[in-house]
Amino acid sequence: MWNVDLNYREEFQTTFERLFDKKEMLVKARPLPSSALAKIKEALTVEWTYNSNSIEGNTLTLQETQMVIQEGITVKGKSLREHFEAKNHELAIDYLYKIVNDNYILRGIDVLSLHNYVMRSIEEDFAGRLRNGGVRISGANFIPPNANKVSDLIDELVSFINKNPLGLNDIELATIFHHKFVWIHPFFDGNGRTVRLAMNLLLMRKGFPPAIILKADRKKYYEALNQANNGNYQKLMLLMCQAIERTLNIYLSILPNNENVYDTISNIVSEPQEVYGFSQEYVSLLARQGKIDAYKEGKNWYTSKKAIQDYIDNRKRKRLLGYE
Repeated sequence: MWNVDLNYREEFQTTFERLFDKKEMLVKARPLPSSALAKIKEALTVEWTYNSNSIEGNTLTLQETQMVIQEGITVKGKSLREHFEAKNHELAIDYLYKIVNDNYILRGIDVLSLHNYVMRSIEEDFAGRLRNGGVRISGANFIPPNANKVSDLIDELVSFINKNPLGLNDIELATIFHHKFVWIHPFFDGNGRTVRLAMNLLLMRKGFPPAIILKADRKKYYEALNQANNGNYQKLMLLMCQAIERTLNIYLSILPNNENVYDTISNIVSEPQEVYGFSQEYVSLLARQGKIDAYKEGKNWYTSKKAIQDYIDNRKRKRLLGYE
């Protein structure tokens, strides 16, 4: 259960370094402009709620989610449950922000509280309570453990995270927690939304902004979790890194003198000129593989001229050192 294959580490070393460098830039720049910070937090709360609920089948659009959360509007043709899911998720985010700090230590009671917020007024009898029966997950390649083992497994997971016996970095720790929590599947319903909140306790306490798994990546996300069930964390780690980088870039964009201007790959790499010697398809592949500084908005990948140049320079260094 707690033996984790760390073979992915070499592949992700450059990515980890880039993300931790960005996080340090963000930490050093604090306090950030309060007005800009408030707007980003407000926008991310809507995005986070929309994407996490949509992954689980909620049909509210991003705009409808914003209307429900910020304006209290009832959307015609949408179920009462879907409205509750949006409002509940917003309340869960508010709770998360209240409890997280630089000295935060993961507690089982906090995870139960997050689940209680997620499921209140929807499944009142089970909100904030561990399951007492078996569950099966459609499309998953495993059967969650017996209900009698759930409480002990959650305690073991919390202990594993807090003791960190493998010396994992903060991104690895959040990723492993995410997978193990889904594998334990401690609740009858609301596991996905709860873990996508709880994993951010581990990131935000260390200065990272919240990571948001996008609805557009739903298929990749479930495939990555299934691969992790077989001990392969490459895809899940990549998805987490991309989610973290996206929000890091959003926060860094408000810093003064920020020279890293992001644009769609199609605009940066023009096919006729191929300024960098790479085609649009190749740069898109590098972005999907996490080999360059890039992030996804909807179906479009964004990167910067600096990111492509950094990749070229890094590849040249590796060749000179005989690594390629």
